[in-house]
Amino acid sequence: MSRPSSTGPSANKPCSKPPPPPTPHAPSPAAPPAAATISAAGPGSSAVPAAAAVISGPGGGGAGPVSPQHHELTSLFECPVCFDYVLPPILQCQAGHLVCNQCRQKLSCCPTCRGALTPSIRNLAMEKVASAVLFPCKYATTGCSLTLHHTEKPEHEDVCEYRPYSCPCPGASCKWQGSLEAVMAHLMHAHKSITTLQGEDIVFLATDIDLPGAVDWVMMQSCFGYHFMLVLEKQEKYEGHQQFFAIVLLIGTRKQAENFAYRLELNGNRRRLTWEATPRSIHDGVASAIMNSDCLVFDTAIAHLFADNGNLGINVTISTCCP
Repeated sequence: MSRPSSTGPSANKPCSKPPPPPTPHAPSPAAPPAAATISAAGPGSSAVPAAAAVISGPGGGGAGPVSPQHHELTSLFECPVCFDYVLPPILQCQAGHLVCNQCRQKLSCCPTCRGALTPSIRNLAMEKVASAVLFPCKYATTGCSLTLHHTEKPEHEDVCEYRPYSCPCPGASCKWQGSLEAVMAHLMHAHKSITTLQGEDIVFLATDIDLPGAVDWVMMQSCFGYHFMLVLEKQEKYEGHQQFFAIVLLIGTRKQAENFAYRLELNGNRRRLTWEATPRSIHDGVASAIMNSDCLVFDTAIAHLFADNGNLGINVTISTCCP
């Protein structure tokens, strides 16, 4: 449970000058906090890389263009099914053709010669070559310029800033993925019920907080030329103990998120509960924050101290931060 006046580990001091926005939007003028009523919503291809570099071992990743000869070398490792790279351990068919391990598990014969894939035959020579090559990130065509040793490639691609963005709405029902620039268009088209308020200070009003089961409330806040998603989730994190989790996400990258701070405040009946932190990028989502309680956390007893007829108002303030 969050403590009164608790401060997130990465909260920053506000300063006057906002960071440059990705699109030319003017900052919202100072005004009294806006408010919106949010009803409960209920339970909530990889591109072919084009370059590589020869190295002597792991830890030698880099960025920038490389020669056609290096591209020709890495093309030898392209899987004929998914066109990603065949990385160690490298298995071949009896005729010597390669296929990546992910695709191999789904095949009954070699996609090149139609020969048998069993018994499994290791190609140790190609594994040695792979250990001397830097492979491009699979998101190279969307902007990533890194080349990596094969042992570092999977871990980087899991967190690469250029990987597709998933729909940031809580729950698993929406499977949309796309570029950062397309996120807001998706939300406005596919999630029209989400309310958007303008300004740095608003009131997020969640209705019917006593609804049973897992419930989430979502709204958008626009200020400083950016869009922020406010999420309140109610779930049973521990058996028989329902908790609320409130957090702010930036529709943007992790680097952009570091330029802001947010404050969530429950206020009423001569009581105050506050949480301050840096917003998370939508690339990171809310699941890990909830798992680590890195957000405003309170149980139903605390919620009822601040609620009015089953409705809970959360004051939300966004500010810019010194670098």
